[in-house]
Amino acid sequence: MNLFKKDFKFTPMLRHRFIIYIEVIILTLLLVSLFFVSPANKFSFPVMNQDGEASPSQTKKFIKWVDFNVTLKPMQEAFRYDVNTCQSDHHLNWVDLLSYLGARYGGDFSRYSTKDLDQLAEQLLTGKTMEELTAKMKYYTYYREAYGAILDGLVGTYEIEIPTENAPLYASPSLLPDGSVNPDKVWVTKYGLKGFSPIAKGFPYNDFDDFGVARSYGYKRQHLGHDMMGQVGTPVIAVESGYVEAIGWNQYGGWRLGIRSFDGKRYYYYAHLRKNYPYHKSLEQGSIVTAGDVIGYMGRTGYSRTENTNNINQSHLHFGLQLIFDESQKEGNNEIWVSGYELIKFLSMNRSETIKNLETKEYSRVYDMKDPGIPENFVPPPPPEPKN
Repeated sequence: MNLFKKDFKFTPMLRHRFIIYIEVIILTLLLVSLFFVSPANKFSFPVMNQDGEASPSQTKKFIKWVDFNVTLKPMQEAFRYDVNTCQSDHHLNWVDLLSYLGARYGGDFSRYSTKDLDQLAEQLLTGKTMEELTAKMKYYTYYREAYGAILDGLVGTYEIEIPTENAPLYASPSLLPDGSVNPDKVWVTKYGLKGFSPIAKGFPYNDFDDFGVARSYGYKRQHLGHDMMGQVGTPVIAVESGYVEAIGWNQYGGWRLGIRSFDGKRYYYYAHLRKNYPYHKSLEQGSIVTAGDVIGYMGRTGYSRTENTNNINQSHLHFGLQLIFDESQKEGNNEIWVSGYELIKFLSMNRSETIKNLETKEYSRVYDMKDPGIPENFVPPPPPEPKN
């Protein structure tokens, strides 16, 4: 049909269809644009106040979203390079290595090859710098900040007790509460993994990759954590040193603990703790914990507004890891939670050994640790304001 014939009429029906056609094209272009946002700017839309102005926290430049898809094997192999070179002229930082690979793979570690890591390490060990190797990598800075927010606190130098029979020549004596020398333990300084599995050594558990699966209690939502199924009473361990930011009852998590790292970037969430006796008796709001400490006990509380209620069918620990690049992300729609499945598999090489006090029924760690990452004279910030 010739649309330009003199007798053609642009009828209301045709006008309506034409408008719909244009709207569909515009909507399609907008949707396509959302999928081509760079990782560093993903979901970086400003939040407006009542006057229509962007809120100060949202006008800052900080990471708005992180997908942590690093798998066990590259974490193990990068960590081994870090430890093996810690006293060499070219110390390789495992987070630097993983960030380079993240930028190379676009965060997709299903593409990981040991050969890629070995080639990177070889260049660094022969004098190349990471700055030189990443100069043309557009998103290396993003991946270094994102992966660093997750991993930077887990490897480093620390002191820990070990059995006397395993003592090297440089060991220092461990003292008993009365000041006498402990014949069974000595102190040594180590460099390596100072983060721990959230489940104590010797206690069985099973798990699977459940991050993001559907949940329906209260409202339909995604599971923003990792469940570790085990027995009620299993000692729960502090993954990293930090301070207790939240303690008490939560409708969804039951008895739960929230522990913040000292650099403020990580919030560890331990939920569904045991009915009647959920926490280690030493803990309260603001308490400082050392990586490897017993902080609570596995249970099945939660899914209820009524405190101390067992509404979870299977006893398990819900372990959540939240990243915080700006305090505006701590609560609300801007929260960033990352999968802990592969990370926990990595941390399982370091499980804290515990012992039970038969009188108090309380568990505690067998081998104490001194973490230089704990600031001296640290004063925890005030707890966050409760939501209305």
